[in-house]
Amino acid sequence: MGAAGPARDGLGVTGHTVLDLRDEARRAAPALPSLPHLAAAARATWLGRMVNEHASSAVFEALTRQLAAADLPHGSVEACELFAVEERRHGVLCGAVVEALGGEARALLPEGPAFPEHADVAPLEGALRNLLSISCLSETVAVALIGAELADMPPGALSELLASIWADEIGHARFGWTLVSRLLPGLDPPARERLGDYLAVALAHLEAHELAHLPASAGPLEGGEQLGLCSGASARALFYDTVRDVIVPRLGALGLDAQRAWDGRLRSSHGATGRASETGPR
Repeated sequence: MGAAGPARDGLGVTGHTVLDLRDEARRAAPALPSLPHLAAAARATWLGRMVNEHASSAVFEALTRQLAAADLPHGSVEACELFAVEERRHGVLCGAVVEALGGEARALLPEGPAFPEHADVAPLEGALRNLLSISCLSETVAVALIGAELADMPPGALSELLASIWADEIGHARFGWTLVSRLLPGLDPPARERLGDYLAVALAHLEAHELAHLPASAGPLEGGEQLGLCSGASARALFYDTVRDVIVPRLGALGLDAQRAWDGRLRSSHGATGRASETGPR
């Protein structure tokens, strides 16, 4: 879906990669309410989402290769391949909102970090690290944030578009939780301990990533819920609630000391167990 290539005159920066989803996005543009005072903020929000969603497809492509290398069941690999396709579709849908708001579904792609292969451990353990980081952490937070946004959004074309993205994200999170619960019992005690140590690193990266995309200065705008705009402070509060009330208890039930990892995350941003992967809609 779409095209990515060297930037030309339109964005004014040569040598960078530009994501151009205009053709597909225009065909999918939803009918939106006319709210001129919110248009600029909404365009910026949905353009950022377009970039992040499209970038997430590369994360799932890399995870697909990692699951295959770890010799996991073929159905798991196929499911992960589908998630990459879904993330590209999400990028087009977010771009469609940008087009409906009078903008262009075209943006520079920032250079993202390399996918963490975790070559310091066995393939299965490395795959579990990334499943935790991507599905159990990032995608679970995404489900909570999008769900709250949908709850505030009035019925209409935009809520239907967002609901289709939300349904996919629920599947991405559920996939990770299910697979992790099946694979964890097969790890020996030292590997489980290392995974618990890695979790502190993953949680530290999750927190930094979310706070960077949820600025506390972004206050509620009158009518903003109609275009998917929310209070940054409220979204941050929901993020912390989701970690403390959902993610930490669920990981604890699987036998990982998630509370210790969460409490120790500030000391683990650059821990020896390696960098965490980042994905999910914003």
